[in-house]
Amino acid sequence: MRRIVPNTPPRAVNTAVSSGPATAPRSVTEHRAEIAPTILIVDDSPVNVELLARILRTEGFRAIAAQNGDQALARCAADAIDLILLDVMLPGRSGLQVCSELKSAASTSDIPIVFLSALDDVEHRVAGLRAGGVDYISKPFHAEEVLARVRAHLRTRMAMECAMRNYRSGLEELRQAQQSILVQPEDVPEGCFAAYYRPLEAVGGDFYDVVPVSDDVMGYFVADISGHGVGASFLTCAVKALLRQYSGPLFSVEDTMREINSVMRATLNTGQFLTACYARLYRRSRKLSIVGAGHLPVIHAGGGRVEAVAMESDPLGVFGSVTLHRQDIKLQPGDRFYLYTDGLIEDYELPAGGRGAGLESLMAACKRGEKMPLAEAIRAIVADVRPPGSPVTDDLLLLGAEVKG
Repeated sequence: MRRIVPNTPPRAVNTAVSSGPATAPRSVTEHRAEIAPTILIVDDSPVNVELLARILRTEGFRAIAAQNGDQALARCAADAIDLILLDVMLPGRSGLQVCSELKSAASTSDIPIVFLSALDDVEHRVAGLRAGGVDYISKPFHAEEVLARVRAHLRTRMAMECAMRNYRSGLEELRQAQQSILVQPEDVPEGCFAAYYRPLEAVGGDFYDVVPVSDDVMGYFVADISGHGVGASFLTCAVKALLRQYSGPLFSVEDTMREINSVMRATLNTGQFLTACYARLYRRSRKLSIVGAGHLPVIHAGGGRVEAVAMESDPLGVFGSVTLHRQDIKLQPGDRFYLYTDGLIEDYELPAGGRGAGLESLMAACKRGEKMPLAEAIRAIVADVRPPGSPVTDDLLLLGAEVKG
């Protein structure tokens, strides 16, 4: 689609000499054609087409024509159309049918369609608007009315396109900002971890972090903020900051979660909460201390066995005094543990079904990936549980870590 560009002041001329080949200056006609909106006139009356084309071209628009519905659809497929003036009564496909077809196609659905018709009763006007038209001009038409309506709808479209560009740009900046706060394996090589994160939308409410607590202790954290999209994504930065602030040696695993709960309870909106799991690995003793807050079991894989380590605890951000339970497990060199969010295992449209069956499927996938390098295993596990092409209704997150000898 051609971008409609408003008039801009002349730019300063660059007088620097180029060492490359000279480029011929664009003609006035070429420049005008580049910025002039293209209006498609669809009418089986050559007189009406010629009159409308003259009105539009006199004011600097580019006007092209079609005499029936088939030609109109072909023109829209071949040209970047900015607005359509569409007669209701056409041979073959009616104008209403043409409008409906254009609105049902992604490539043409946003083109403003203004109906032209001698049928000026309310019934026909409503039918045109229901089919997807944005306006209705009665025949015989007046030049000033045609120009006023065309300009109004083109300006509206231009404003909407500008707003969408700004929205996409802001969303992309937010996505990049969120990605930048997700630690990568190369950032913390001593963490011996790999992760897969795929938000449902451009940004998501799931979050993970790997935090060196001390030379001997490493923390692994996964959280799922209720909801997803932009609203939830803003909170991930706050959770990361809180985790980093309260994860030092001064704080036990339970202390860290309680401090996060205290701040998030004062921050979250009514009805919002987050589930989280914090696992702290003491590498010298190979002890893993886990606290879950309304979260899913941690999966421990090693020695040919896989187990789910469950914890009954409250989610964060709901209660002033949160109930937390800690589980301590002993690990061996080569053992792995996995933290994840519910989007990975909960989907009743998947063959595995709900949470229980999804957890069994995930545990089986972790066992199959036991001999693979960790990063490869993470990808294989996700592909196992979430086959390519399967429906996704939530953020997907899987974090795995390996115990070194």
